[in-house]
Amino acid sequence: MTRMVQCVVLKREAEGLEAPPHPGSLGERIYENVSREGWQKWLERLTMIINENGLSTADPASIEVIEKHMLGFLFGEGEYGNMPEGFRPPGAKK
Repeated sequence: MTRMVQCVVLKREAEGLEAPPHPGSLGERIYENVSREGWQKWLERLTMIINENGLSTADPASIEVIEKHMLGFLFGEGEYGNMPEGFRPPGAKK
């Protein structure tokens, strides 16, 4: 049977993740409150964050920034998580 969660990203019930996608208590919180689709939306945003900020997942300082964005995007906490001001996706009209 599929595990359902009340997704904080989608604002509706949706299929949950199979396992915590991140270590520690933050990973558990994500597992309990974010759906597969919501997590996929985060991964798309994460790619943009890494590229725009020149971050590396091997750098502890970058991981700290990524986690701040993760909390902002997924849970609306802190000052991170929104699209950068003036950001236009590739191919968007100016």
